[in-house]
Amino acid sequence: MRASARWSSAIAAAWAGVLIGIAALASPAAFATLATVDAGRVVGRLLTLEAWLSLVVALLLFFIERQRAQQAADGGAGSVFSTEMLLLLGTIFCTVAGHFAIEPMMAAARLGQGDWSFGALHATSSAFFAAKGLLVLALVWRFGRR
Repeated sequence: MRASARWSSAIAAAWAGVLIGIAALASPAAFATLATVDAGRVVGRLLTLEAWLSLVVALLLFFIERQRAQQAADGGAGSVFSTEMLLLLGTIFCTVAGHFAIEPMMAAARLGQGDWSFGALHATSSAFFAAKGLLVLALVWRFGRR
């Protein structure tokens, strides 16, 4: 296993750990111990940090994978557009749509503005977060197979 493949695998595994930690540990703990409004602020801040982290990690892994795919294609062993690159683009889409597009709409919904209810927006955002988690787990699996 080349060094870049090991790094990609380790980075993706750490990223998956962050997503699982927020979903399974931090968010439930915040809502179990804090008032709902305070817990919402804490979890909202965690999710904002996670969204920025996800963008940075996804772009880093994308450029590493793009270089690897280009080398494989130059050697006649694949395409310049790999499955891993598609999974990473999916994580970027889920992050941008799920956090940066929906979060401002959720703030407006809390004030009674907008067409969608807070609950519908929260469910949509949660679905994007879950989809991103599955995509990252698929990346961990694919990177680990190399």
